Amino acid sequence: MLDRETIESLIARHRENPGARELQKVLAEEVTRMCHGQEALDNAIEASRMLFSGNSETLRKLDERTFLSVFGDVPSFDLPKADLPVNIMDLLAVKTAILPSKGEARKMIQGGGIAINKDKVTDIAAEVTEADIVNGHYILAQKGKKNYFIINIK
Repeated sequence: MLDRETIESLIARHRENPGARELQKVLAEEVTRMCHGQEALDNAIEASRMLFSGNSETLRKLDERTFLSVFGDVPSFDLPKADLPVNIMDLLAVKTAILPSKGEARKMIQGGGIAINKDKVTDIAAEVTEADIVNGHYILAQKGKKNYFIINIK
């Protein structure tokens, strides 16, 4: 649906820098817009931005539907709201099974491998509180770069 001039410009830029994958990105955007609409495209772009370079502010801007579409298939744990605040190591190793032990939790935190709601945790004495709840129900825990967990606050 793009005009010829735009397509030729995209092809020229692709030839100059194929690693940027600009053609693939534009194609994906156009197909998403045609099949699902502009709002779905905007949500997908925001979800991708959050997933790959986001922080807690970006995460909090996602509506619940988009949040669940991004993270709905990751492992999850239930935690009673009454258990908050909770020490980060207890959350990771006792209240959930994100990590097998407090020792492992300590190592991961000290190594910079733990994030809560996309914000790195650097202090083993950190507390996770009600202020960390996203969309009224969730806390997103991240172990390493690719392992996400949802903590459902009940």
